[in-house]
Amino acid sequence: MPVEPLIKSKAKLMNFEDKKLTCKECSKEFIWSAGEQQFYADKGLQNPPSRCPECRKKRKAKENVQKYTIICKECGKKGEVPFQPRDPNDILCAECWAKSRAKAAAQETTPSV
Repeated sequence: MPVEPLIKSKAKLMNFEDKKLTCKECSKEFIWSAGEQQFYADKGLQNPPSRCPECRKKRKAKENVQKYTIICKECGKKGEVPFQPRDPNDILCAECWAKSRAKAAAQETTPSV
């Protein structure tokens, strides 16, 4: 007759129940299911998720975006963009781009005489 081990993991002995948590990013409530809690415990993770599943997906997608190094044609600072520029020396950094957009918007609202 085979002998089963008497010591089981602590996670297997715990009874998990669904819990309501609040996302630190969007402040929306979400359910951390008993199954997810079991998964976290099995993996040795001790802290509950701080973001809802939607925000976790968005955050992960942002992290996977490839960045390309540029040199701003206005101020000369190095920067990064999430697209491959045709000419990395003929592009604006985020700060200079925002200034040029604000200037263009101001010109659009000014009536021409």
